Amino acid sequence: MGKRRSRSQSQLLNSLTKKQKKHLRDFGEEHPFYDRVSRKEAKPQTCQLSESLDTSSSESEAESEPEQVSGYNRLLATLKDVSKEDEEEEEEEDRVIDETEMNLEDGDSDISVEEETAVASTDVQKNAALPADPKGKDGHGPPGTSEESPEEFTDAKHESLFSLETNFLEEEREGSCSLKALQDPFAQHVNKELKEKEIQAVATNPKTTHQLKWPILGQLVFSSRFQQLETFKPPKDIDLKSLHLQKPLESTWIKTNSQFLSGPPNSSSPFTPLQKELFLIMNSYRDLFYPERTALKNGEEIRHVYCLHVINHVLKANAQVLANNSRCRSQKLGVGDDDDFRDQGLTRPKVLIVVPFREAALRVVQLFISLLEGDSKKKIIVSNNKRFNGEYGSDPEERPPNLKRPEDYEAVFVGNIDDHFRTGVAILQRSIRLYAPFCSSDILIASPLGLRTIIGGEGEKKREFDFLSSIELLIIDQADIYLMQNWEHVLHLMNHMNLLPLDSHGVDFSRVRMWSLNNWSKYYRQTLLFGALQDAQINSVFNKYCVNVQGQVAVRNVLMTGCISHVLVQLPHVFQRMEAENLASVIDARFNFFVNKILPQYRDAVMSHTLIYVPSYFDFVRLRNYFKKEDLNFTHICEYTQKSGVSRARHFFLQGEKQFLLLTERFHFYKRYTIKGIRNLIFYELPTYPHFYSEVCNVLQATTRGEEAAWTCTVLYSKYDAQRLAAVVGVERAAQMLQSKKNVHLFITGER
Repeated sequence: MGKRRSRSQSQLLNSLTKKQKKHLRDFGEEHPFYDRVSRKEAKPQTCQLSESLDTSSSESEAESEPEQVSGYNRLLATLKDVSKEDEEEEEEEDRVIDETEMNLEDGDSDISVEEETAVASTDVQKNAALPADPKGKDGHGPPGTSEESPEEFTDAKHESLFSLETNFLEEEREGSCSLKALQDPFAQHVNKELKEKEIQAVATNPKTTHQLKWPILGQLVFSSRFQQLETFKPPKDIDLKSLHLQKPLESTWIKTNSQFLSGPPNSSSPFTPLQKELFLIMNSYRDLFYPERTALKNGEEIRHVYCLHVINHVLKANAQVLANNSRCRSQKLGVGDDDDFRDQGLTRPKVLIVVPFREAALRVVQLFISLLEGDSKKKIIVSNNKRFNGEYGSDPEERPPNLKRPEDYEAVFVGNIDDHFRTGVAILQRSIRLYAPFCSSDILIASPLGLRTIIGGEGEKKREFDFLSSIELLIIDQADIYLMQNWEHVLHLMNHMNLLPLDSHGVDFSRVRMWSLNNWSKYYRQTLLFGALQDAQINSVFNKYCVNVQGQVAVRNVLMTGCISHVLVQLPHVFQRMEAENLASVIDARFNFFVNKILPQYRDAVMSHTLIYVPSYFDFVRLRNYFKKEDLNFTHICEYTQKSGVSRARHFFLQGEKQFLLLTERFHFYKRYTIKGIRNLIFYELPTYPHFYSEVCNVLQATTRGEEAAWTCTVLYSKYDAQRLAAVVGVERAAQMLQSKKNVHLFITGER
């Protein structure tokens, strides 16, 4: 009876198609669609799994096994009375099936229900309360951004295929040989040795600076806290071979970047003038702060060049590990016998890219694929690509066709604008694994909110930040948008960068670099910071958290003309200066100055239709509570106001039923509504974005002849608002205003 059952099961397995075998491997039974229908009722053939295998995929993935055995082989081992010959035959068929699935054109891989359930059980709670969060208890952005699904998918299927520990370079490639070259910037950076005295002196050493002017970037400030400060100027001509790019980037970059090149693409001019200067700084592994990145002009141009730097860094780092794996296997010596084998950090993730929306993450991954694939006819393997495009892409039909907004708004809020996401990307030679577990990833792409929910806070049970311990390249793109989301998430992230991990995660300490074991990783981390404006909070992050041994480079161009010149209406601008003892007292000083000096001038009924523009949400709540306490005739609009409440507030303000309208800057950032009926304008604080000043002023529209004569515009500022003031009125006029210590009256004659 046993032989008959064994023979029948073997015949059943041989008759299955590849798709049926895949379903059998994932679920342990045949798909109902392929049930054999006969006149007599018969029970379906079911492969019973043993109790020892009744575990989640996440648990089986965490176990370390001496030999890599696929789940399909373990499933076949549980079948009763299956001969060894049949097992070997099925194992060979399974290998062919896996190779066929991995070489699909879209690279997509199906996901089993067991994998999703196992990963969802380990996911952190999305709606955890966040401290110091003006955006609400859940820490999300303003209403209108889509929310993440409660179950977070992680690819646990391709762990062995993308493991650095079990893969080798059979042949020594030119790329791996170039790592040993002294002129390679990557090798120079990771092999640079610091001494204990130098590390101790960093906290006390004064920062040395040197200014240079480059043709495109303009005024650069080179700085360093280490003794030696080296500067350089960009060469006129640049060749790809001199940049030490890892293969196949020398050939794929020219095609990927061809849309930004004016002439025919060639190796002698593969960059735009801006890209050339930016990449020279990136490739020197210095920290970089570039505050002139705009979505309309150079956003995509900059994204291309930093993605090239990311892929080049990851390919070099992984090639070094795989080459050392091959050397260890061929020489048969212990890894601890030679320090040359120290080629990795305490955890695998090397690069962290912080972007504000899912659309930006989608474009980054698409650039990765393009840089690895290029012009080659052979498609690279991209696992879970179809799922990624579905979750991070968007439907163009969802956007209303009659929605008219400024050009910068359309450029920023394009595609999927969900701000809660995180995903891991593993790269091995010419293969990409999306949704890789964080500790098995090379590159992490996430939003500040997505990282905040997994990092957690003090006292929370579920929190994880070990994956940040060995980050060698940190890219914060569109940093200005985080000021409109929640800047506390960025600060929380920076406080958890490059800390010693709480768990070893199976690392081979004999392969870990000494500076990583000494907890000096932050001195080897390169930080690239891109934004659209000079802001004190962004400058503070760059100055405080960037301590790269190679030094820092900041672009410090001075805007001679302020955005006040873009005001098209005839409007008198009165800049009221307030005094504050120190930076900590500015908030209270501004509130008291407004309540005692400014507000009494507008309480008269003649000064109706007064809009008060408030950049900070905390100041907005404070003013709203004060207006309620004083029983003033006002209405308010913020980013949390429902659509019906916004319509009522706009109607009451237009009809004059409400004298004051409190408006937050974040509402204007996310909605850009036209507020009609404004006659008096008060900027409680200078706007974060300089062009918001001219946008709000240009909203004023005259309904009767001579109405412009009664319009007013009042701006509050202090000496601590020097950067924002210079962006509005210009550098020369701002310097005069800060020195005079008197109120300034400006009258702008609009040019139409």
